[in-house]
Amino acid sequence: MVSPDIVIWLQERTNLGILADEVLSAIASRITEKIVPPDTQIVIEGGFPEALYIIKQGRIEATSNNSKNPALCCGLLPGTAINLKELLLNEPAPSTITTLTECHLWVVSATKFGEITNQYPEIAQFVSRLLAAELAQLASAFTYEQERSLELRPYLVTKAQRGIVGSSRYAVKLREQIREAANNRKSVLVFGEPGLEKDNIAALIHFGSAYRREPIIKVNCGILQVSGADLFGRVGGKPGLLEYLGNGTLILNNIQELPQDLLPAVTNLLQTNTFTPVSLSGEKVAELRTSNVRIIIVSEKAISTIERRIEYAIKVPPLRVRKADIQVQIEYYISLYARSRGLTKPAVTPEALRRLQSYDFPGNLKELESLVERAIVQAENNQELTEEIFWSVETKKKRFRVNLLNIYPGLRRFLRSDWYPDRINYGITTIGFAFILAVLFLGPQTRDKNFVLNIFWDWWWAGFLFLFPFLGRIWCAFCPFMIYGEITQNYL
Repeated sequence: MVSPDIVIWLQERTNLGILADEVLSAIASRITEKIVPPDTQIVIEGGFPEALYIIKQGRIEATSNNSKNPALCCGLLPGTAINLKELLLNEPAPSTITTLTECHLWVVSATKFGEITNQYPEIAQFVSRLLAAELAQLASAFTYEQERSLELRPYLVTKAQRGIVGSSRYAVKLREQIREAANNRKSVLVFGEPGLEKDNIAALIHFGSAYRREPIIKVNCGILQVSGADLFGRVGGKPGLLEYLGNGTLILNNIQELPQDLLPAVTNLLQTNTFTPVSLSGEKVAELRTSNVRIIIVSEKAISTIERRIEYAIKVPPLRVRKADIQVQIEYYISLYARSRGLTKPAVTPEALRRLQSYDFPGNLKELESLVERAIVQAENNQELTEEIFWSVETKKKRFRVNLLNIYPGLRRFLRSDWYPDRINYGITTIGFAFILAVLFLGPQTRDKNFVLNIFWDWWWAGFLFLFPFLGRIWCAFCPFMIYGEITQNYL
């Protein structure tokens, strides 16, 4: 390539294009082309550069041992001028430059480049402008990081509180599920009873993944704005949490408390990984944006519209089915509390352990931890935690129980569907109750002509009397008086 063609190439392909033609001609006249094979280090970190390199063709990578500045590790494109600032400022190279493929480089030796810079001082001015532009970019990035840190700080999860304690088959399976979820970026649903530390399981998934250095935040769905502005951001305004998170993890805690107006947007986010910033009425609707955030949903109650879009689900077993883990959990909590207070670790008597193992723990792990801490406080300087100290634990007598959900799996699916209880209550019950009242009040008032009177007096009271002890709670779930009371409160 002749010198005028090189000048045009430098003007069009490199950041040297803002220099005068005379300066570019001086550089072009001293260029020699060099073909470098793959896996060749042309610049070594910490060493003083021997030449100015301009990438004409090929793939080159920059690597650095400086962990505080990850921007030094990057790929370099054709047109990049390597060692320009270092030669002018007489500084060592900040990174190692290695060819990934066979590369065609234009080379200007350090001696010849020094002659050009002495002859044309505007090169130094050009580099000064480059440094000023880089400084402005760094200042802007620093300001953004400060704003990002400020917005994420109230929700930030700094670490997982603890791992999964125990060796029962439930604990082993739970650890396997956490490892499996940590090995991919799929959305996860962690659900179970209260007190099972489900948010800690979500943190274990994040900190066990390859994205553990990215931020993770936990947001309670009950405090989200109905508009979704704090999650999705506003058009032309402050970004939302999704944008600030980048490649991080978002824990949506208590998804059952999510405002109904936000449900379609969250469902779309789970399904397509896209969202739309919130715009005011009359403003132009923003374009869809792609989110790289990993979403973990924590819930005590399944929501079918959300659950259908979740790619991986983890059901956390309650403590009452993990009796084999109770002893290990107790010892763990005792060690944790004693170490934090500088106390001697007390032992649990066999009688106290049997009493705790016979208890169902409706509050699960949270209740067990609270019981252990209270027992240590009450024991004072005693080296044993006896049965009497755990005074609030009342064992239940064995009773005959039949679990219909295990016998009829279809019943479980029905109870977790949209039909129970909303569609039944606001569809069948409201219409049916109104129809029955209308027939009772407007129809014939003799039992031989009014079938509803027959059902009401012959069958209703008898059935109600005998079935209420067994189905009383279900009856309360479909009580028409309660349903019409809610309708009156909502719409009147």
